[in-house]
Amino acid sequence: MLHQHTIQMICHASHGDPFSVLGPHAATAGQASVRCFLPNATQVTVVNEQNHKLGQLKERSSGFFEGKVKFAPTETYRLQVQWADGQQSTLEDPYRFPLVLGDMDVWLLGEGTHLRPFEVLGAHPGTMLGVAGTRFAVWAPNASRVSVVGDFNFWDGRRHPMRLRRECGVWELFLPGVSAGSLYKFEIRTQGGDVLPARSDPYALQAELRPATASVVGQLPAKVSPSTQRLAANGLDAPVSIYEVHLGSWRRKADDGNRWLTWDELADTLIPYAQDMGFTHLELMPVSEHPFDGSWGYQPIGLYAPTSRFGDASGFGRLVQRCHAAGIGLILDWVPAHFPSDAHGLANFDGTHLYEYADPREGFHQDWNTLIYNLGRTEVSNFLVGNALYWLERFGVDGLRVDAVASMLYRDYSRKAGEWVPNVFGGRENLEAIAFLKRVNEVVGVECPSAITLAEESTAYPAVSRPTYAGGLGFHYKWNMGWMHDTLAYMARDPIYRQHHQGEMTFGLVYAFNENFVLPISHDEVVHGKGSLLTKMPGDRWQQLANVRAFLGYMFGHPGKKLLFMGCEFAQEREWNHDQSLDWHLLNDPAHAGVQSLVRDLNTLYRASPALYQQDFVPAGFEWIDHSDAAHSVLSFVRHGHDADTFTVVVCNFTPQVWQGYRLGVPQPGCYREVLNTDSAHYGGSNVGTPLGAANTEALPCHGKPHSVLLTLPPLATVFFEWTA
Repeated sequence: MLHQHTIQMICHASHGDPFSVLGPHAATAGQASVRCFLPNATQVTVVNEQNHKLGQLKERSSGFFEGKVKFAPTETYRLQVQWADGQQSTLEDPYRFPLVLGDMDVWLLGEGTHLRPFEVLGAHPGTMLGVAGTRFAVWAPNASRVSVVGDFNFWDGRRHPMRLRRECGVWELFLPGVSAGSLYKFEIRTQGGDVLPARSDPYALQAELRPATASVVGQLPAKVSPSTQRLAANGLDAPVSIYEVHLGSWRRKADDGNRWLTWDELADTLIPYAQDMGFTHLELMPVSEHPFDGSWGYQPIGLYAPTSRFGDASGFGRLVQRCHAAGIGLILDWVPAHFPSDAHGLANFDGTHLYEYADPREGFHQDWNTLIYNLGRTEVSNFLVGNALYWLERFGVDGLRVDAVASMLYRDYSRKAGEWVPNVFGGRENLEAIAFLKRVNEVVGVECPSAITLAEESTAYPAVSRPTYAGGLGFHYKWNMGWMHDTLAYMARDPIYRQHHQGEMTFGLVYAFNENFVLPISHDEVVHGKGSLLTKMPGDRWQQLANVRAFLGYMFGHPGKKLLFMGCEFAQEREWNHDQSLDWHLLNDPAHAGVQSLVRDLNTLYRASPALYQQDFVPAGFEWIDHSDAAHSVLSFVRHGHDADTFTVVVCNFTPQVWQGYRLGVPQPGCYREVLNTDSAHYGGSNVGTPLGAANTEALPCHGKPHSVLLTLPPLATVFFEWTA
């Protein structure tokens, strides 16, 4: 018979090894001792698969039953239970089932090299010994006891304590009868004996809608096969025009309580819109589950769970599939830099600083009041590397835009002297984070060769988008934050002063080919009092709109892939608000509809003009005609494709003056035809341009060229010219 002290430990959920007590255990020959803990049970009978009685268990303490049964410990049995309310049920005993994790999984998890930990950790419905149920596993190496709690066991941590696999610090349990859709958490007792607030599963595949915080048992999506089409569409020499979207505010159901659209409703509306507008990719602000709407997803807790705001995880999978069917790529914002400190999340997960640095000088993010992942710990790094593979492999997304890379690279990021801890060499670089970023990019490159990674990195850290074997971080692309800041500063100036600041528009070309740049006009530029893209512009309303059009033209002509935040494509007037839909009614105004038409035509021209994208990242793809005409605030340049005869001439006039008879040197003799003029009446402009929309060259040297054309430059406009012999 079991010692009473051991029984009380089980009854009070303080026993760290429940399998040594509960379930079947060898007794005498031909007999097994069966023990179970079933609060509110009054009688427990052991039966076989045919419900024939094998033995009666005796109640040793309230809810704890024990008895000898005539069968081998390895034989199948069930528990027939009489409850205090008079109900009767027949249950599978979770403690008769074998180990959940295989030896190889345990070994890889223990050393932190399991590339796909999501396949074994978390909750996975399936069968064991022919019985349907769910396998649960959670990493909590410093806990003294972990239990699965959920809507299947009254959220009672005494009922289903887990087994510890000491080799890797993972607790595991197979629960018969628990199926997809069940709610659950993990209840953790610390080494000091404290029971922590129940934790959501770090590897949960679904989650409840906030403010509820339970994890939801979900099915692991099937792998998505790699696509040669997507590989080509994501290439450095491909046209990449990204539409950045916050799904909760792109469009809402105003006639249905201002609710969010579902994944399928978004697929029905957003995808055709992006397709019609000519964008090649969608970039979604973080869709991982997050508790606070106002974080826009950048403070996620359920990294493996598509947010329940728009439906279940399968709905997100359909959205990705429909994007690809429409020829549109899907990029996700991904946040491995930090996480919130909510009680149900990763903070102090097992009573210790498991996922975060213990020292707040390393582990607390002052800007965002969040915690910083301890990337020096292999299991934490592996948690994040696995998460990257999860989105790329299991949903087939095209890429990950990695948020806040600068904050990861530097230990003194946004910290004063004395508020940070130097690395082992006394420097400011976060060596662990650098190693992590290299590793995740290498793993993605090997395992998902058609996918891309993009870094939001705002410093001059070298070689962000260069291969790791060449000393780089291994990203495919880097956001050009410097270009964004400089050009928006220039555009915000009154045109009369722009002549003194021409360098703000040209400086980006000094370093344009140091990295594989994306030109980002993102959500960060239209919030927190910065105003919309339209309201940044000077002048009256006509000039503001013309400035927007001229700027967008310059952006599409400039080397680098393109990114535009939702609403900018039709000159949204007010600052972005995550709780409201975009102001689609503005499209009833021809001026706003004109900006939208311009963006559509810019995308069409961009995709149809190899010179505008084939050589974005090499000097051969760009040639200044004249960057020194500050007196007229005119910039002119040539974009070159792979073919010597494939080029586009771009001319920008950033004053409200019309420049008649403007002579421009050109690469080759022939006819130069306007193919897009942002001042067209079709876009809301004044319809000024070169007569007949074309100019023939003359043998008059200009700008170092033997031939030139005579142009009429419209006010506050960008004009694209194509050459024909």
